[in-house]
Amino acid sequence: MNLADLGQLLVEEMPDALVVADAEGIIRVWNAGAERIFGFSRTEAVGQSLDIITPENLRDRHWAGYRRTMMTGETRYAAGDLLSVPAIRRDGSRISVQFSILPLRGEGDGLAGIAAIMRDVTADFEERKRLRRELADARAMAGAG
Repeated sequence: MNLADLGQLLVEEMPDALVVADAEGIIRVWNAGAERIFGFSRTEAVGQSLDIITPENLRDRHWAGYRRTMMTGETRYAAGDLLSVPAIRRDGSRISVQFSILPLRGEGDGLAGIAAIMRDVTADFEERKRLRRELADARAMAGAG
């Protein structure tokens, strides 16, 4: 197997979602991991806005940050930092995703888009919430006793 084939295989078949959006936030790349996590086929997702996976109540904030990043060419999340945010699936269910981004440089100083590698961390997020509730309950019981 040559390196080009290996690269293509990694992009297409990795279990995490690879989503690439252009400067306007239109999805241009959607791999098998994205299909599995979000429920949209590649055909359904490519050419659509990132709104298909962004909860409605977070869209204004998302687009303000996205436009600022596209205009300035800078993001505070480009150093491999993980972001944790809610997202939505095709069926409308809400999930928690963790992702890192890679700004894609275009001609000149601007950005041509953003590549994001995302992982569904819903089960882990729910488990941490449950443990925090249990800890708070145990502390309340200890304080009441």
